[in-house]
Amino acid sequence: MFVRSVAAVAVTAAVIGSVAGVAGTKLLDGGSSGGTTTSATTTTANSSSDSTQSQQAALSSECLSAADIYQNVSPSVVEITSTLQSGGPFGQQAQGTGSGIVIDTDGRILTNNHVIDGAQSIQVRFADGSTSSAKVLGSDPANDLAVIQVTDSGLQLHPAQLGDSEALRVGDAVLAIGNPFNLESTLTQGIVSATGRTYSTGANTRPIRNMIQTDAAVNPGNSGGPLLNCHGEVIGINTLLENPTGDNVNVGVAFAVAINTAKQSISQMESGQAVSHPWLGIAGVDITPAVAKEASIDAQKGVYVTLVSAGGPASKAGLKGAFTSQNQATSSSTVRSGGDVITAVDGKEVSTLEQLAGYLDENKKPGDSVELTLVRGGTEMSVQVQLAEWPS
Repeated sequence: MFVRSVAAVAVTAAVIGSVAGVAGTKLLDGGSSGGTTTSATTTTANSSSDSTQSQQAALSSECLSAADIYQNVSPSVVEITSTLQSGGPFGQQAQGTGSGIVIDTDGRILTNNHVIDGAQSIQVRFADGSTSSAKVLGSDPANDLAVIQVTDSGLQLHPAQLGDSEALRVGDAVLAIGNPFNLESTLTQGIVSATGRTYSTGANTRPIRNMIQTDAAVNPGNSGGPLLNCHGEVIGINTLLENPTGDNVNVGVAFAVAINTAKQSISQMESGQAVSHPWLGIAGVDITPAVAKEASIDAQKGVYVTLVSAGGPASKAGLKGAFTSQNQATSSSTVRSGGDVITAVDGKEVSTLEQLAGYLDENKKPGDSVELTLVRGGTEMSVQVQLAEWPS
């Protein structure tokens, strides 16, 4: 794990507000790519009400054994082999393998986008040994998700049951089924280590929010496979693991795209529609006493804007960042003064970048307008910003 300065993280992971990062490896066997993970506020489904605790206790008593879950769910998990043109002088082909989850009886399969991205052909192998070619129906690259569909008929299809990732608690038991290192239908078990994690592949890329962190062993080849709760329901799509050494090995820190994130775009992917996400075009940090003191900020809470993307929605609306360029921000060891403070969006108070990004993701689409409440130089004001689509 490596730690970067507040200013650097604010710039390189736009709309992410944490100073801690780890190198991430996507779990595609036969290829990987780097990334950074920043931890957002960890959230759990704890409730103070007796009724909720009773319901959770009842659910816990109904948990299935790992053996039963494997027997029930493994027929829903497939191995995906993607053939890609390597670009070599002789037109060599390369192959990568990952996993996927059957989601309906029409042969639609949910997986990671990086498992099938750029594939010239896709082959799917089922738990019973049957195979079929497949085509891509649609994808959501910003969340590293895709839906493919098998093209052969007469297959025995066993759709998995999708659960509710919002109901997860830190410490809940989870299981992963996939094909690590081409070892078909492998089962591993662990717990939910954290929820609400945020992942970004680097500068100016859209972060994936609300990822599930687990210590269940997942490795290259697990990409696109299910993370399951103790009832055998899919609550995440295994996507990446921490990679502090540069080796494609599991170190007990893996991340899955929450199934509730996938549910938001599955229907669009199935219909082949382009999945778009709103873009505000800022980088910033959460205001803490230390940040407020260093940047001479009057506000006690909110999002401090460190950089505004040139030509982006926030820039067109007149928002001001503490730095004028990414190079200036990344070369600075301190947080400069002079940036706007965002304290509310559409009248709703925000204290963190995660809250701001979450509101936009869940309530807005490209082209929508939002009202931001700002504090600039001690004066409160409101500005209207028309959101754009996240740039590719």
